[in-house]
Amino acid sequence: MTLDQLKTIFVQAGTKKLYAKPLSENDNSKNQIYFAGAVEALNVIPSEQIFAENTSRGPSFKAHLNFGWLLETGEIAPAPSAQLILYSQYPEVRFSGFLKGCKFGPNQLMVDRGRAKAGSPELIRQLVGRVLFLGITADNRVLGYVAAGDSDVAAQFNATNFQPAFVVFREVPLPNVPMETESRDRLLAELHRINRLGWIDSKQLDSDGQIKPCNAPQCGGFTLEAELGIPKNSDAEPDFLGWEVKQYAVDDFERIASARPITMMTPEPDGGFYKDADVESFVRKFGYADKTGRPDRLNFGGRHFLGVRCPPTGLTLQVEGFDITTGHIMDANGCIALVSDAGEVAASWSFMKILHHWCHKHTKAVYVPSKRKTRPLWQYAYGPKVRLAIGTDSLRLLRAFASGALYYDPGIKLENVSSEKAKSKKRSQFRVASKNIGELYESVELVEV
Repeated sequence: MTLDQLKTIFVQAGTKKLYAKPLSENDNSKNQIYFAGAVEALNVIPSEQIFAENTSRGPSFKAHLNFGWLLETGEIAPAPSAQLILYSQYPEVRFSGFLKGCKFGPNQLMVDRGRAKAGSPELIRQLVGRVLFLGITADNRVLGYVAAGDSDVAAQFNATNFQPAFVVFREVPLPNVPMETESRDRLLAELHRINRLGWIDSKQLDSDGQIKPCNAPQCGGFTLEAELGIPKNSDAEPDFLGWEVKQYAVDDFERIASARPITMMTPEPDGGFYKDADVESFVRKFGYADKTGRPDRLNFGGRHFLGVRCPPTGLTLQVEGFDITTGHIMDANGCIALVSDAGEVAASWSFMKILHHWCHKHTKAVYVPSKRKTRPLWQYAYGPKVRLAIGTDSLRLLRAFASGALYYDPGIKLENVSSEKAKSKKRSQFRVASKNIGELYESVELVEV
């Protein structure tokens, strides 16, 4: 089989992105396969669920994969125990469980080299120079294939200069699928087109494909997404060709790195009183009367910075299980928590929740400045300069909390408080000042579209 034939089989199986790495001698079923010396692998490879575990070697997180081995017939052999393990004390990510419970996995090509030396010379030739291919499908399955070291596929891979993708992996181009560089160019071309449109009527694209007017403060994002063909309330995947699109308001397109806040994520708490009770009980207990005088309404808001008591709510944001000095996770069961003066946990977000929510969606992000006017029509314009942010992970996120760059700034409310049918609105948002987004990414590039 040739490399082109293998790529065709991957595409027929639904693959949208294909990555590959040469396997070293230690990459086997006994030692696990090294994927990354950082948490970045969790950003690229989709996982179904993340579990926390404290072991004798330190805290770790296991991300279960919907994984199967792609056979040359095009069939897929499920590997139900496949998982990524993040050893947060290093940190590094390894691949394990990929043969357990799988009937037709590449067992012979994944044996320990020490055992192989007792076998035939042919087996040694197959093991030296092996290449692992990983395909990511549109429905977040992960497909694997191991090419023997003496195969035509491995020889053709090693003879080609493929572009780096993430850490030890390279991207293998697929027919009719844009490469990383192509997706970047297409994104910038679209943003150039949108910038040249000038003032755009405020709108939103519904999931049924219908364009509707939008007249609310959050419509700047909806209008930009509608121009890019992104429906409102779409799933938790990146927005446009693998890029998360973040719009934010500015007063001057020449001063886009302002102190204006940008909402980075809105995960619901998975612990504390908020989880044990409900949002209505939470606001009644920790909220306060509306400060603008709107009757029969309670709010829960205010900027909550790490270690600083927020006067409106009386709560202090804490990060438990994370060493601020070293920047390492010390307890896999740690969390970000809002704590009262009496020590009660009002709400909390486990590291598992943050890890799963943050990593995949924010691997690559574009920050687009906007202006708004409401007369004679509600309209938006988008600036000629954008910022492309690449390379993030949950450890950078926790360090941003520690530095004060990232904070909790909810917009939760309860209306008709005195009635039997009080109406609540959930909005747990974590925000960062525009000028501080660099603390969340490995690199931030200013680009004129």
